[in-house]
Amino acid sequence: MRVLIAPDKFKGTLTASGAAQAMARGWRRARPEDELTLLPISDGGDGFGALFARQMGARSVRSVVTDAAGRRVRAQWWWQADRRTAIIESARVVGLAMLPAGKFHPFQLDTRGLGALLRKAKKKGARRCVIGLGGSATNDGGFGLARGLGWKFLDRAGTSIERWTGLHRLQRIEPPPQKDWPGRIIVALDVQNTLLGPRGCTRVYGPQKGLRPREFARAEAALRRLAMVTQRRTGRNCSQWAGAGAAGGLGFGLAAFLGAKLTPGFAFVARQLRLAAAVRRADLVVTGEGRLDRSSLMGKGVGELASLCVANQIPCAAVAGVLADQSRLGRRFCALAALTDWVAPQRALAHPAPWLERASRFVAGRITAQLPWLAETLNGSTLPHEPGRSRR
Repeated sequence: MRVLIAPDKFKGTLTASGAAQAMARGWRRARPEDELTLLPISDGGDGFGALFARQMGARSVRSVVTDAAGRRVRAQWWWQADRRTAIIESARVVGLAMLPAGKFHPFQLDTRGLGALLRKAKKKGARRCVIGLGGSATNDGGFGLARGLGWKFLDRAGTSIERWTGLHRLQRIEPPPQKDWPGRIIVALDVQNTLLGPRGCTRVYGPQKGLRPREFARAEAALRRLAMVTQRRTGRNCSQWAGAGAAGGLGFGLAAFLGAKLTPGFAFVARQLRLAAAVRRADLVVTGEGRLDRSSLMGKGVGELASLCVANQIPCAAVAGVLADQSRLGRRFCALAALTDWVAPQRALAHPAPWLERASRFVAGRITAQLPWLAETLNGSTLPHEPGRSRR
């Protein structure tokens, strides 16, 4: 078979490229005769910058800014001089993985460092900036980003609001005297959530960052007030835009304050990689990411790749570090496996590559033994995908 191996990153453990290599090693042990093509993907989250920079031929740059907790960091970004384009990955500046586990609460964190990096990109001569969103530690709606670029957020007394949790007092917003950021900003989004409500950033992704259910109301009140005053000033209700809730509302902040264009990250990367053509050439696609659950089907790379496979009638299998919501996932994937089918989560996190090889070998064997309908698919007939369920 012609097998396309196209995983996203395994967050905090393996890059998309590293995951693809491990999966290929496992697959070859079970099916050495298959023709493998490795094409790591990204949806705009962790790993987007390096992957897109490689496609653009951009060179790596490091600049001193602050992370989400206000600590000095040398953040990596990329520069394409011919096109005057800066490539930035928000996770490299305000990423959750950059912070020690459990030390900081989202109420203490903001996106100011990303604003500082945009200033540096403008100073270098950037006319265009491509920003990958995802993996952030923040939930500030882009408040810190805007303040870092000179926007002022004032309460009724005209006092500046210093923390995003004080935005419930917001009365007016004042723009900076000049635009100190690149003129054209394209944002690659890893999710399509709106800013507020049941599918907003606070309730869906806040718990991953340390927000507790009893704190949701306070966070929502701050972001709702920010959205209301911003709409009053700009005439645009950016909070309802798809992707406004990405990276803790950073999608909203970039659109509302910098006029950024929001675009689905997977579609953006897929165009650069010519992914659709690669899928059509394959007999089977194998993808994966660190955690595969219902949120993976909300615009993230692995879910979008599976949809692309369905549209082209190509079977798609997936390997994950952890699996949840398997009944829902089984409708999209012909086979599923998780590292935690064989090893405890802590061991999988510590040494993911060998276990990813093993899980990939298992999926390859299952394709051979339990999915004979693939042979008919390869011979030109189209059969419905049979939902798979991982097992030991």
